[in-house]
Amino acid sequence: MEKIENEFISALDDLEKEKGISKESFMEVLKSALALACRRQFPDKNGEVDVTIDEDTGKISYFLVRHVSDNPEEGEYTVSVEDAQKIVPGIEAGQDIREEFVPGNDFSRIAAQTAKQVILQKIHESERESSLNEMSGREGELMSGVIRKIDQKNVYIDLGKGQVEGVMVTADQVPGERYNVNDTIRVFVKKVRSGYKNTSITVSRTSPGLVRKLFEEEVPEIKQGQIQIKEVSRDPGSRSKVAIYAADPRIDAIGACVGNKGARVNAIVEELNGEKIDIIPWSENPLEFIAKALSPAKVLMVTELEGEKSAMAIVPDDKLSLAIGKDGQNARLAVRLTGWKIDVKSKSAAEKLGYTFDEEN
Repeated sequence: MEKIENEFISALDDLEKEKGISKESFMEVLKSALALACRRQFPDKNGEVDVTIDEDTGKISYFLVRHVSDNPEEGEYTVSVEDAQKIVPGIEAGQDIREEFVPGNDFSRIAAQTAKQVILQKIHESERESSLNEMSGREGELMSGVIRKIDQKNVYIDLGKGQVEGVMVTADQVPGERYNVNDTIRVFVKKVRSGYKNTSITVSRTSPGLVRKLFEEEVPEIKQGQIQIKEVSRDPGSRSKVAIYAADPRIDAIGACVGNKGARVNAIVEELNGEKIDIIPWSENPLEFIAKALSPAKVLMVTELEGEKSAMAIVPDDKLSLAIGKDGQNARLAVRLTGWKIDVKSKSAAEKLGYTFDEEN
């Protein structure tokens, strides 16, 4: 038995070095588990089971702990003063008496099994905790994972060696995209919430952050800070608008994002399963920015209206439907991109309101 106990301590020392889990933490969990196992094995013992482990030798000792009371019938795990003094002379009411006992050879097998289970569970918990700690710093990042389970509402994604699971709820799933078990998928880490009992990780394929991160990955000038992504608006699975800006006028921001023969933006479109992307030059002049945001439609004029961040954009008659877009999508995305309310009107409708235009328009 002594040899086994020494090997146990040696094994804990090795685990401390390899896994970074302290020997003391193993022992605390193991003592509680052994005490519980002992209580179940010997339910007739009147006393609380306390377990101690010698950190140098690994020797495990078992004690029965009872409270000395003048009225022992009033509570569990109590003993009368008279009976207690037969074991420990001079002990008084209010104190605890500890009696060491040996569970027996049969319990040694149970103890070994318990120790193995505790060690494996502690290793698993430690690895999971390490993975979750790493995840807490990855909120707002792009990650790859493997789909492990799909139910009626959610998609569950393994984000790291089976230790961390991301959940993609219905609102974060792109309409029309198909998800299959064992597929590798790229997702945006939307939220990491740490709770008392568990940690939940919400991931998304619909977040504008996914588009932003894909551009950062494909366009080195964005990662290096030469080009900034100012805003992103998105109808997931259909269309996105990305507003970009380069402080250095010598940098062709749109050309950099599009890439040689469209290679960069096409890689992003492919990852988004064909979602169209409009790359918009950002301007600090909000009216100019609105005109660009309504691309691909040509805008004749943008004028500010009364009210907070409200404007009217005037377009050629034959471009009105293009400016508004199918089901209002183009105008809606422009509103989200600029943060302004935009009333889109045709040239003829604007002329009836008294607006005039140069002949070239």
